[in-house]
Amino acid sequence: MLKKYIGYSTIACLLAGTMASCGGASTESEAKQEQVKQEEELHNPASLEVPKEAEGLVGRWDITVDKAGKKVPSWLEVKISGYNTLVGYFVSDSGSSRPVSHIVLKDGKFSFVIPPQWEGGEGDIKVEGELVGSELKGTITSNKGEAFNYTGVSAPYLNRTGEAAWGTPIVLFNGTDLTGWKVSSEENNKWVVKDGILINQEAGANLITEQKFEDFKLTAEFRYAQGGNSGIYLRGRYEVQIEDSPKDRHPGSLFYGGVYGFLAPNQLATNGPGEWNTYEITLRGRLVTIVANGKTIISEQEIPGITGGALDSNEGEPGPIYLQGDHTGVEFRKLVITPAK
Repeated sequence: MLKKYIGYSTIACLLAGTMASCGGASTESEAKQEQVKQEEELHNPASLEVPKEAEGLVGRWDITVDKAGKKVPSWLEVKISGYNTLVGYFVSDSGSSRPVSHIVLKDGKFSFVIPPQWEGGEGDIKVEGELVGSELKGTITSNKGEAFNYTGVSAPYLNRTGEAAWGTPIVLFNGTDLTGWKVSSEENNKWVVKDGILINQEAGANLITEQKFEDFKLTAEFRYAQGGNSGIYLRGRYEVQIEDSPKDRHPGSLFYGGVYGFLAPNQLATNGPGEWNTYEITLRGRLVTIVANGKTIISEQEIPGITGGALDSNEGEPGPIYLQGDHTGVEFRKLVITPAK
């Protein structure tokens, strides 16, 4: 009997020890899981808070630069990378969106530098500024040492709700003359109408509709020559690229069908130079859909901000359709727009 009791008590002790050990392991496992969960939350951008010193600065900004009395548009996006590093994107009055690797913020003032793009020359371009009330104010210093003052306002979201209701189509090009259009420079105008075709004979002025639009569907039939480079600006601010892009090239935001510097098409659906091409473009708020020659190459993608060459940075306002004429020749035979009601 004594041996039996000893055996039972030994087993009981072993079981108790095992349970205690398992309980400890379970507690340790739960602690590790909680730690992993906390680390995942820390690395989840949606759960990160904007550093206090950057509050009000993070976001998108529509900028107007004073260049010797001429107002020119620019755009800036300030974002958080990791815990508190500020990075972003910048669009000048020409060229495409360029990344900003580090925005330094100290004592309420920020600054960053970017290399030149199409400006040419050596050295960096420096942007400095601060938040004054609800606006940005600062200076852009070119790589040639020229300083220009600017102001910036928070860019609107341009969200739309519900289904769009479309109005009556408007023929923008009547096949006869330039009624309803104006040129950016009379003395440099190269646009003519011949045999029902709107032709930009060579690099010269841009062509802009007198009427302005907000949300719309636009159909454009166009033809470009080998090496051609042009574009259609939506609301005068967002360029859809027309370019002689080789079909074996990887799609990109600077090539045929891209929203310049921002949105790349999923394919280069061009018919090629010397052939008639068609864009069917729908713009609602910031969301754009582009169908090129019957193929949807961009579907309801957000355009973050203005592209280089924009007429202005007033994104909350209606704007014209403008045809880029300052690069190469291009031809159009159909331009029809259907505004939203």
